[in-house]
Amino acid sequence: MRRLKAGASLICCFLFIALCSSPGSAQINSPSAAPFTLKKGDRVVFVGNSLFENDVQFGYLELALTTRWPDKEVTFRNIGWTGDNVYGVARSTITNPPTAYELLMEHLTKAQPTVVFIGYGNIEAQEGEAGLPRFVEGLNKLVDKVDELGAQAVLLSTIPVLSDSIPNRTEYNAMLQRYAGAIAKTATDRGKRYIDLFGPLAAIPDKRTITENGIHLNEAGYYRLATLLEERLGLPARHGAIQVAVGKTSVDASGPVRAATADPKAERIGFTVDERWLPLPKPADAGVIPEKGNVLAVTGLKKGYYTLRIDNAEVVTASAKEWAEGVEIRQGSGVEQARDLRHLINKKNELFYFQYRPLNTTYILGFRSYEQGRHVKGLEEQNFIIKWLESQIALTRTPKPRVYQLTLLK
Repeated sequence: MRRLKAGASLICCFLFIALCSSPGSAQINSPSAAPFTLKKGDRVVFVGNSLFENDVQFGYLELALTTRWPDKEVTFRNIGWTGDNVYGVARSTITNPPTAYELLMEHLTKAQPTVVFIGYGNIEAQEGEAGLPRFVEGLNKLVDKVDELGAQAVLLSTIPVLSDSIPNRTEYNAMLQRYAGAIAKTATDRGKRYIDLFGPLAAIPDKRTITENGIHLNEAGYYRLATLLEERLGLPARHGAIQVAVGKTSVDASGPVRAATADPKAERIGFTVDERWLPLPKPADAGVIPEKGNVLAVTGLKKGYYTLRIDNAEVVTASAKEWAEGVEIRQGSGVEQARDLRHLINKKNELFYFQYRPLNTTYILGFRSYEQGRHVKGLEEQNFIIKWLESQIALTRTPKPRVYQLTLLK
């Protein structure tokens, strides 16, 4: 598919590092301290600027949320638009009527949301202090529309400029602090959940690893954004440690482990892991993510090297000492299932992307529709494929029991 971030303004992802300590900022789950949850049949919609549109090529945000509630029949629509603001200015591709704002309202309504993640403010911050009142007015109108649709609104802060090479970075970030504070205040005033992405992204030590140009997030950036979103929504940690202790007469384990056994010489250990959620696969360059994912620690092994197999597929070999310290599990059938799921999500989102905003929009939906308007039916028929892909996503997002075997190399 074509590159989705083309034409975005430099300001679209700017952010001030100190927002966390700003008097205008809200708590991560303000005003509600209750953990976020999705219910059966929910439709989650992402609306905003390039922060959401660019994830169409990565799929991490949907992957993170859909795996948290695998049995709830939740579906997703991403209607983010690069360069967009709360008035839908970037959507003016058809010519009037409808207006760009009417298109924004139309896109949101047709998506049939029950939950809406709103990510605006970066583009608007280019207008400086003078543009703040108009931004707040537009944000409130957008929240009004979400309320009218009977959906739950979740407001996201802006994100930071992460490169020192960007001109006037300090000034950009300072203004984005003001806009992020306004978003937080709006959330508090309206009784909506607010998510601060500002400080956590700015606090990443090597910021260059999560962006392509200091502004737009890359694959690693969206991985981090997804894990940050989970954390800020109050969801429990996805990753954890599995502890297995091999004794002389028994095998003890903690975590989602059952049926743990070992042969008399402790040269072969077997157990079943019941995953609660599929893992979130790390980006291709996993080295840019220093945090460990799922870790398996096995103590009581005699000296030597042991190979781990999951569902009969070889995963990793490490020494007894390394197993005792804990080895990160980056491969295996669970990771492969999650990668398959991510592929399905990306295919579905790509198809929807070109359905609701086809490349020749003016000729199919706009003032020249007399030439190619017949293709509207073809766009509508893509719903059959989208729904089929969603059925495959539903089948794939549920984790399965995994059989682990640790065997001494001889």
